[in-house]
Amino acid sequence: MLLHVVADFGVGDLAFAEVAQRLKRRLPEADLILTPVPAFATLAAGFVSAQLALNEAPPGTLVFHNVAPRRDDQGPRVDNAGERLVAARLPGGVTVIGVHAGYAFSFLKEAGAELRFVRAEAAGSQFRSRDVFPDAVAALARGDDEVLEEPVGPAGVPAVPEGRVAYVDGFGNLKTTFRAPAGFAPGTAVRVRVADVERTAWVSGGSFSVPAGTLAFAPGSSGWRAQDGSEVRFLELFLRGGSAAQAFDGPQVGASVEVVAAAVPS
Repeated sequence: MLLHVVADFGVGDLAFAEVAQRLKRRLPEADLILTPVPAFATLAAGFVSAQLALNEAPPGTLVFHNVAPRRDDQGPRVDNAGERLVAARLPGGVTVIGVHAGYAFSFLKEAGAELRFVRAEAAGSQFRSRDVFPDAVAALARGDDEVLEEPVGPAGVPAVPEGRVAYVDGFGNLKTTFRAPAGFAPGTAVRVRVADVERTAWVSGGSFSVPAGTLAFAPGSSGWRAQDGSEVRFLELFLRGGSAAQAFDGPQVGASVEVVAAAVPS
């Protein structure tokens, strides 16, 4: 069984090791893949989880994401209480379970997934992903739907925000929440502002269809097929031979992305 763990613990952090150890204790047959996202970045957690869950995967694959900023209540937390767990059983046989925070389930909601709350303690530990959640993950991995509770109301999950940085990959590509080239034809020069930094980019049909050293605004490798059969493809900023993230001074996940026409590159 393939078990993805998507969390903001940090690369090589002890927390990843502890959570993996606890999950393997309950699911010794699981092959764990650990994928970090930035601290408190629920948009990245939702994007990564959907990318893994909505594409081809072995039957029985489970995606467990945990980015829990505990922002549902700004007051002092009683007994380390935090957001509840939510799960979705997808038609392709993948199960997603994670903390109901921010945009963590926005992409799956948009894809039509039925979201249900999961019976698990919301309090009792500062480190719930190690001390509380593995039991629920194991139950769902074994097909026990008795831990599923009431559906999550549509108003309880925010829509995917347009024009944001959703994820920054290891090559420095900025994956955005744009799905179309904003009305610009391939070959068009555009000015792109990410947070407070503006650069010229070229709209293209693919990242590598621009010369080396050129910034492209193009459909990237991230996306999936919608329930109606249409293709969902996200645009990304790609600097061929370099890092788009560095070109835009290292923007954070969630940073705004604005695109306007440019007369000439500068």
